Amino acid sequence: MPQPIPPRDAPFVRGETALLLVDMQRIWLDPVFDDHGAGGGPQDEFYRTTAAITVPACERLLAAARASGVEVLHTIIQSLTEDGRDRSLDHKMTPIHLAKSDDRALPVPSLMPAGDEILLPKTSSGVFNSTNIDYLLRNLGVRNLVICGIMTDQCVDMAVRDAADRGFVVAVPEDACFAATRSRHDTALNAFGGYCWRTDTATICDRFQMLGA
Repeated sequence: MPQPIPPRDAPFVRGETALLLVDMQRIWLDPVFDDHGAGGGPQDEFYRTTAAITVPACERLLAAARASGVEVLHTIIQSLTEDGRDRSLDHKMTPIHLAKSDDRALPVPSLMPAGDEILLPKTSSGVFNSTNIDYLLRNLGVRNLVICGIMTDQCVDMAVRDAADRGFVVAVPEDACFAATRSRHDTALNAFGGYCWRTDTATICDRFQMLGA
């Protein structure tokens, strides 16, 4: 008889769990670098919320993952070339381009990769579309994937759906994600909630700590 399928919130398995931080980059999170429309309204909400809630939550997740031996991967929007000729058509049309030498593409200092953590540049919204992350996760033996970052309704959304479709068991700590506005964040969570376990940072950190015990 077939084995019963465990629920999405089943306990994580040591050696089969990874944390993916999506696009937690200086260009998006530091208003000093913002030349794409900040200065009032929704952008103010974005900067306030990410600084007060999202980034600290990601910092806690990252620290807990490292302390427990959980695999950590980072993805950033960045071209593989200086002129961006390798970008997706969508990124050329938008346009979105961060050259391979552009330090603004790096994660914010508190979320920089450490040791041999994997950093994956991408030129599409979906990390599974423009990187070899599926291949990497399978080589690493990962089954449970915790996804956090920005934007909830764009790159996080696609990572969650694509990971679920490829057979990974996905968890999303809601307070470790955000979109341009709270409304867009909430709408996205409601839209992709069926593909993942919606939870919070404290719960995930407790789960990570159990793996390291």
